Amino acid sequence: MNSLTHPKTHTRFPILGLKFASSLSVAENPSILHDKNEQKLSPLDPIQLFNHWNNSRDCSARDTKIFHAHFLKTKIFHSNAFVANSLVAAYCKYAHMIYALKLFDKIPHPNIVSWNVMITGFNQNSLFEDSWRAFCRMRSFGFEPNEFTYGSVLSACTALQFPFCGKLVYSLVVKNGFFSNGYVRSGMIDLFAKYCCFEDALRVFYDVSCENVVCWNAIISGAVKNGENLVALNLFRQMCGRFLLPNSFTFPSILTACAALEELDLGKGVQGWVIKRGAWGDVFVGTAIVDLYAKCGEMDEAVKEFFRMPVFNVVSWTAMISGFVQNDDFISVLQFFKEMIKLREVINNYTVTSVLTACADPAMVKEAIQIHCWIFKTGFYSDSAVKASLMNMYSKIGEIDLSEMVFKETENFQDVGIWAVMISAFAQNRNSEKAIDMFQRMLQEGLKPNKFCSSSVLSIVDSLDFSRQIHCYTLKVGLAFDVSVGNSLSTMYSKCGRLVESYEVFQQIVEKDNVSCASMISGFAEHGHADQAFQLFRDMLFEETVPDDMTLTAVLAACSAIRSLNSGKEVHAYAFRGGIVKKVLVCGALVNMYSKCGALDTARRVFDMMPVKDKVSCSSLVSGYAQNECIEEAVRLFLEMQMADLEVDSFTLSSILGAVSQLNGPGVGTQLHAHVIKTGLESEVSVGSSLLRMYSKCGSIDDCRKAFLQIKKPDLISWTAMISSYAQHGKGAEALRLYELMRESGTEPDSVTFVGVLSACSHSGQWEEVLKIRHVMDGTGARKDPGWSTV
Repeated sequence: MNSLTHPKTHTRFPILGLKFASSLSVAENPSILHDKNEQKLSPLDPIQLFNHWNNSRDCSARDTKIFHAHFLKTKIFHSNAFVANSLVAAYCKYAHMIYALKLFDKIPHPNIVSWNVMITGFNQNSLFEDSWRAFCRMRSFGFEPNEFTYGSVLSACTALQFPFCGKLVYSLVVKNGFFSNGYVRSGMIDLFAKYCCFEDALRVFYDVSCENVVCWNAIISGAVKNGENLVALNLFRQMCGRFLLPNSFTFPSILTACAALEELDLGKGVQGWVIKRGAWGDVFVGTAIVDLYAKCGEMDEAVKEFFRMPVFNVVSWTAMISGFVQNDDFISVLQFFKEMIKLREVINNYTVTSVLTACADPAMVKEAIQIHCWIFKTGFYSDSAVKASLMNMYSKIGEIDLSEMVFKETENFQDVGIWAVMISAFAQNRNSEKAIDMFQRMLQEGLKPNKFCSSSVLSIVDSLDFSRQIHCYTLKVGLAFDVSVGNSLSTMYSKCGRLVESYEVFQQIVEKDNVSCASMISGFAEHGHADQAFQLFRDMLFEETVPDDMTLTAVLAACSAIRSLNSGKEVHAYAFRGGIVKKVLVCGALVNMYSKCGALDTARRVFDMMPVKDKVSCSSLVSGYAQNECIEEAVRLFLEMQMADLEVDSFTLSSILGAVSQLNGPGVGTQLHAHVIKTGLESEVSVGSSLLRMYSKCGSIDDCRKAFLQIKKPDLISWTAMISSYAQHGKGAEALRLYELMRESGTEPDSVTFVGVLSACSHSGQWEEVLKIRHVMDGTGARKDPGWSTV
């Protein structure tokens, strides 16, 4: 300690105040005196020395140890609990928990403050289990906690996700009369909102009237975290009604609720509060405002608000990038990300995963590979969330091999989440064999597939036996009653034609959501049970479950299936009242329903009112015009789709080709054929069959044959259509030869095929062949319908 008296000692403490440095020197060497005008500082005055140390903001851990040694020498430590508690708090502050524990154990008579300092110190250093043990030990020594103790231990229970222990503390709080304390109640609300039932948190909040803004912030934040955004807004209104002023902790939660509900006008009102309260400079408030505009689709305003922020952080940048991703502006995503790198802003895994989501587009393969290289270079490749996003990105751009490569380079194969992403990737690319193999490998490795793995496999598997095995597995491990697994099981049984089993699984789902109901309604509609579909929809309304756009789309599909125009109008009215009539899915389903029911004028009005016209709604209306022989309208709308660069699917092309076949001459049909060749859909069975029927009706049998030869794998309908075309044009020998080829390919003819062949043979006078085919018909049980002919 004598080294401290050396003149160079002061250079070791350049950041210390002169008064503090002088006090330290005097403590070691009494001969040092201050200026004659200053009062002499006695080395025997430990209290004054302690005050100098305690009030210094620049004291380091080393300085604390020096003063600790001096206090032990002067015995002030044993006689003054405040000094001892302050030293314990200092060691906790510098994360020297071993010193803090040793010092705490040497306190002769610790008081409640001593225990509070220790419990708080454990929390500050994320040693939450030790915090809980210290609380239990304090209780065992007969100390009664106060409001600071309860607040700290409740924070520890929240961090440990120990709701049971939290409830025990809650019992003590009520028993000892600290329930009305705002600090304690906010801790209880936070715990219950995160890990218990949110209704319990509300009950705690409403049990005693609270005029503390901290409690209001806790319950509002809890409501938002539990997805109860409407409740959060209602609480905010109550808070303002009691003339409690919101602060910078209130605003982010309310703005998040407005963003989730897309309540832009209300969010702007909250922004006015922010400006009025002077909370604009808070980075979390500013980020919440940016997120509000981004989620409401107002990206120009989001950009303006972003650049108005005085300070940015990684959350602000990530909010902007996520907003661009949500609005499909992938170019801006990459521009902002490059700007972050240029400015050397902090980038975390959330930022990277958002950028990877933007690159999950087939047109951005080059950028995706560049981002992959950057991730590898910067060390993010070891992050499991980033790897999962990489796998998902490659899956969506069709590079499933690269997705599998990333999976094989994973270090932690015990991470079930990585397996779930890989299985989902195979499922998205319709590779059922590899998805099933991956699921079985998980079981062989001793891993337990979670609900995501099970749901993905069930969505792709087409084997009823294997599906039932997975069902048994989910029952065994307790996943069968999870809503996502239950939905997948119900859909799987429905696809396999097991509607009774599908409904049984549906009934076993404890908390049914809109996906559950939409899936079951679709199952009923697809299997011709529209009445049950409508009944299930009525049950939803009776139970006050609010149907979303997916559910209404399923109900409208049921209306379309049975051509029930009146029921469709009722659903349309409900969608209008519910404010979701302009949703793209609902509009498309309405157009399809009205088209199939023959109400083309209404279908067109709904189509014209759509804010965004997608390929589904266009295809539905084109098909509706074609099926109702409104050929000019069908062709006009089809040309509009081409001008708008909307992708045309095989169903739409089949419909429009069927419509133009009724025109005189192949002129329009030839133009459509050129478009079919351009899109590469001529090998599709439905499109090829429509082409050959069109050319057959126009009398161009050579073009008809060419169209048939372009079909990769002709089905029964294609073979039959070509045979019938030969028959209609007096090509009996060609029809009979094609019939033999069909039999050789393994395709079995039906009654319609036989009618075409018989017609062809009769026209060409091949009566012996007629007798042979009649004999084959008798062997297969096929019968010609009376009065039916393909001619």
